[in-house]
Amino acid sequence: MKYLLSMMTIVMMSGFATAAMTEDITMNELENRIEAGTVTLLDVNGTSTYKKGHIPGAIDFESQKAMLAAQLPEEKDALIVAYCGGPKCSAYKRGVKAAKELGYTNIKHFSEGLSGWKAAEKEVETE
Repeated sequence: MKYLLSMMTIVMMSGFATAAMTEDITMNELENRIEAGTVTLLDVNGTSTYKKGHIPGAIDFESQKAMLAAQLPEEKDALIVAYCGGPKCSAYKRGVKAAKELGYTNIKHFSEGLSGWKAAEKEVETE
């Protein structure tokens, strides 16, 4: 029983460590990378929110999850940025986890999220 509890604790903590180890990207750096075409964005807000507005060029994680490997760059060190609603949202972790499972090594989190992007009066795309 102690072994089982120990293993459950390790598994749970590894999930937290993965998210905690995801480096943040600033809005300024993100804008520069978007402009240069050197970032792939994962919008992890859900399809209905994605359709109402998302950062230009972002992939709708929810609808593309099953085909994510085909949507991401071939280079495993390419910059992937996951974001969700804002600083208190943790949905981005699903995008981070999926990209890591596909072997990507340069994954960042835009913690300001869609709410921060809109508050800064940045362009959004709608569908």
